Amino acid sequence: MTTNNITQNVILRYSPDLVGDPIVYLLVKEYDLIPNIIKASVNPDKEGYILLGLTGEKENYKRAIERLQEIGISVQSLVDRVNWDEDKCTQCGACTAVCPSQALSLQRPEMTVTFDGDKCVVCHMCIQACPVNAVTLDF
Repeated sequence: MTTNNITQNVILRYSPDLVGDPIVYLLVKEYDLIPNIIKASVNPDKEGYILLGLTGEKENYKRAIERLQEIGISVQSLVDRVNWDEDKCTQCGACTAVCPSQALSLQRPEMTVTFDGDKCVVCHMCIQACPVNAVTLDF
């Protein structure tokens, strides 16, 4: 049995004028998608992002992404994979502070960084935070 369903992790970035709009409701009501909100944030300038998993029919997913882009929301699919180089890592913990899924975590009392690839949502935040480039993308 073949299925037309898709599950995809995405980051939606939106401007201050869209922060109050019911974006998740739009995805559910108009496109019959099932969202799993992993992390959401609105900064002091009222710019926001939502990191979420979307599940639903492929055609509905495609139409929803097109609609989001039409109304001015930036959509980034997370299809890459993060690699963590334990030998290169200096155990500073900078990546753990920004990891929304806790795939990178600081083990106490040892104060060592660990990486669980199964939890990683490939949001790229750790790559930007790592001062020694121990975190990279594997396409």
